[in-house]
Amino acid sequence: MTRVGIGYDVHRFEDGRALVLGGVTFEGEAGLAGHSDADVLLHAIIDALLGAAGLGDIGTHFPPGDAQWKDASSVSMLEEAAGMLVVRQLSIEYVDSTLIAERPKISARIPEMRRQIARALGIDVSRVSVKATTTDGLGAIGRGEGIAAMAVAAVSEAA
Repeated sequence: MTRVGIGYDVHRFEDGRALVLGGVTFEGEAGLAGHSDADVLLHAIIDALLGAAGLGDIGTHFPPGDAQWKDASSVSMLEEAAGMLVVRQLSIEYVDSTLIAERPKISARIPEMRRQIARALGIDVSRVSVKATTTDGLGAIGRGEGIAAMAVAAVSEAA
């Protein structure tokens, strides 16, 4: 049986922090506010995976008030979420994700993000999609106040 989960996350920009998207650091860019490294893309993917597995959401497993996750790498959180699926004998079939941002330009870094995500999930890079779009200046994201991401994950019961 195949299961599907969706994830969505949004973080506002915050000066003085590194911008990390898809496990990749974007030098010279304002970072995102959050308890961990605020990698909005990985947070959406984590939520999609947890949802597909019926395990709740990112806040349940990585609470923002828990000191263990203060400034934590979201790659580590993604690896831990993938491990939760393995324990439940679920196999990650595919992850599709979209970053929604006016800045920075992301397209040149997408192959690197895909590799980071695939490595963390223990799957082939061909099973990971990362896309980017803007809001054409509309809304908070369009005004450059932050970055949003959405993701869909398909998992199946391991044979």
